[in-house]
Amino acid sequence: MLPAHPDGPRLPWLPWKMFRSRLIPSCVVLFGVAAAPGPAAAQTPTDAAKAMVGAWELSNADRDKTCTVNFKLGTAGPTYGIDLEKKCGETFPGIRGIVGWTFGRNDSLLLVDAGGKPVLELLEVEAGMYEGLRPNEGRYLLQNAAVAAASRDRPADDMFGEWSFVRGSVPGRPICALTLANTAADAENFAINVKPGCDAQIARFGPTSWRMDRGQLVLQSGKGELWRFEENDPNTWDRIPRGRLPLTLVRQEKQP
Repeated sequence: MLPAHPDGPRLPWLPWKMFRSRLIPSCVVLFGVAAAPGPAAAQTPTDAAKAMVGAWELSNADRDKTCTVNFKLGTAGPTYGIDLEKKCGETFPGIRGIVGWTFGRNDSLLLVDAGGKPVLELLEVEAGMYEGLRPNEGRYLLQNAAVAAASRDRPADDMFGEWSFVRGSVPGRPICALTLANTAADAENFAINVKPGCDAQIARFGPTSWRMDRGQLVLQSGKGELWRFEENDPNTWDRIPRGRLPLTLVRQEKQP
């Protein structure tokens, strides 16, 4: 028998060792359970996110520089995954660092770098089309690749004739009449003949020529400024992006 401990009863050595050998692993297990991080919460894709999946065309405002961007739902950290066509980095060096995407405030579309910092922020200007700006780089357009491809086929021959500008969401009284002529203004554009009595906004812009560009109607001023129009139906073209008072070009019916 072991002698009594001066401070009180003492456990036999063997039971204490057994108790300690069982106690320490149990503490480790409990600590491990408490300290181990849980799995990262996966994003639940919204309908808006699902609608982004697939190929999109990224371009500049004139759409003479383009590349393809593929949106995915696989996560890249706190954002969704994205694949940029190789030539995106060559065509648009400023966006080379994009590795993911997500939605921001007011449903803006954010293309972000590896640190989650937005490289390009775009706003939806109409169904299937987004628009954004980067300092010193101008305007970027992003539209569904299938829609972009389908919009490239409108021939200029379909556009020759008499047209009028109208203002407002419902076409009303013409505010300027013009002819989209079939005569050349220069090597790339057809001429525009503007009739007298135009609205001040149209007069300030001063359209002098026009062309078709991948399904969009482009009017150019004498100063080189551009107005772009998108087909609503074959006889109605809406200026994009649409402002507070939309501007529309409407074909005038031929007089018998």
